[in-house]
Amino acid sequence: MPIHLDDPADPRLADYLHLTDVALRRRLEPERGIYLAESEKVIRRALAAGHVLRSLLMAPRWLVELADVVEDAEEDGCPVFVGGPDVIAALTGFHLHRGALAAMQRPALPALADVLAGARRVVVVEDVVDHTNVGAIFRSCAALDVDAVLVTPRCADPLYRRAVRVSMGTVFQVPWTRVDPWPGSIAQLQAEGFTVAALALDDAAVSLDTLAADPPERLALVVGTEGDGLSQRTIRGADLVVQIPMSGGVDSLNVAAACAVAAWALRTR
Repeated sequence: MPIHLDDPADPRLADYLHLTDVALRRRLEPERGIYLAESEKVIRRALAAGHVLRSLLMAPRWLVELADVVEDAEEDGCPVFVGGPDVIAALTGFHLHRGALAAMQRPALPALADVLAGARRVVVVEDVVDHTNVGAIFRSCAALDVDAVLVTPRCADPLYRRAVRVSMGTVFQVPWTRVDPWPGSIAQLQAEGFTVAALALDDAAVSLDTLAADPPERLALVVGTEGDGLSQRTIRGADLVVQIPMSGGVDSLNVAAACAVAAWALRTR
């Protein structure tokens, strides 16, 4: 049976505490081996990907909307917590407009070689710290036939709640892992047969149109952090630098938008 809440300090709800404290959650979630999935669609995509549920937290109406998920959770012995909006807001720090949250076991990250196996198009996300941008990059990669995503050690967590939500759960369907050391791992990508293209403003850059006209069989596209772009070490280690031709006096796009444009131009299907 669902567990009806009236005390936001209930110790069984520890996974859901302080969700608006980004710095705290970035530390706690990996330490506990969990992540949070928010909204019906994202929860269903996490479960469809084979991720393991710890518990559910929802407003009463979602007992109907997610009846099958609730039934499966209770059969597996996972608690289903139900509370009014004020109790949930006091617990999490925000009003749960999307109705439901799930605490999920964080899956182990695969080895780089396993992620690259069979891949033709890979995006490397270097030090992008905004979770919204990370989520948007994953959504574009899923939509535009990118086979895998690699994130560098200082990149934001793709399984942070905001990143997962913005990705619409596509972070669960695109193979990904962290690549460390970086940019030292460029050599490993090249050894696997990838041409490494750095998306950056550079006098020696080739146009995206030129690269797309005769693309390599295996290509790793590296996109950089919001403020400074790619590091000079990364640019020097890449096989080539590529830039998107633009007009209107604009020299660059938001990193997520730039990634989407490049992924579309270089798609293989």
